[in-house]
Amino acid sequence: MYRDHSIAIVIPAYNEELLITRTVTTLPDFVDHIIVVDDKSKDRTSEIVNELSAKDGRVHLIRHETNKGVGGAISTGYVWCRENNIDIAVVMAGDGQMDPLDLPALLDPVVENRTDYAKGNRLVTGEAWKKIPHVRYLGNSGLTLLTKIASGYWHVTDSQTGYTALNKKALKLLPLEDIFPRYGMPNDFLVTLNIYNMRVMDIPVNPVYNIGEQSGIKVRKVLFSLSWLLGRLFCKRMVQKYIIRDFHPLIFFYALGGLLLVLDGALMLRLMCVWASVGSIPKINALMVALFTILGFQSILFAMLFDMEANKDLKGRD
Repeated sequence: MYRDHSIAIVIPAYNEELLITRTVTTLPDFVDHIIVVDDKSKDRTSEIVNELSAKDGRVHLIRHETNKGVGGAISTGYVWCRENNIDIAVVMAGDGQMDPLDLPALLDPVVENRTDYAKGNRLVTGEAWKKIPHVRYLGNSGLTLLTKIASGYWHVTDSQTGYTALNKKALKLLPLEDIFPRYGMPNDFLVTLNIYNMRVMDIPVNPVYNIGEQSGIKVRKVLFSLSWLLGRLFCKRMVQKYIIRDFHPLIFFYALGGLLLVLDGALMLRLMCVWASVGSIPKINALMVALFTILGFQSILFAMLFDMEANKDLKGRD
């Protein structure tokens, strides 16, 4: 128990035989349950976890019969926490990259009902640029910017970290079985949290790297696929939150801005074609391109401001 709240650590694990022991054995005594979800590993992960379970009754192994991805593993762990009436469910990776010393900082705002979801932030520490591989740091920063727009949590600075703490209210209310199964789960989950008006708080945590972990993430591929995913998630949030659940006029500003920029692109293409064929720029065409560009971006910026205002109460209390 931590301050009279039951705590379960959900650890999604895939081929983590080298670091799963370190991850599990360094967890503090106040943790009540350690749920290791083996996502059909090809190595000895399950065998090692069974050995740890024999020594520590807090350790529970759930093994997937098919590989469901990191999001699928987290979903399984969250459902276990919901069914076992856990007060706070914490997610930590199985590769030892999350420092257990940061647990109290994540748990305190949830215990004190200052937030529903505490999310670790590796990018605000002065050591982040030195510790995190630079390509991953820059890729993370780019995805975080896109996630701000898609999710409505404009204050969230490190969208990709998986070090989180979720309260019982969210465990009971959210559609945990529908969590996005693959890489992109943190982005999808933030959108779901926003649709359900859950408070999210950024908590500075210590980034841990170069301890033997291996990343299979290809930054260029992930940036492209996640950008497409975030576009779909943005549309989902607009429809669910601002049309179906409650209406907000920012929808018109986003729609107008998007339409104007599409027309702007067509006008720009026509301008380039005329310029290439006759050697001069049509003045009316150029004027319309300038007008549509200004109005399009202005409409989208107004929509973003409205969105920030509508979500200002979801930041949590410091």
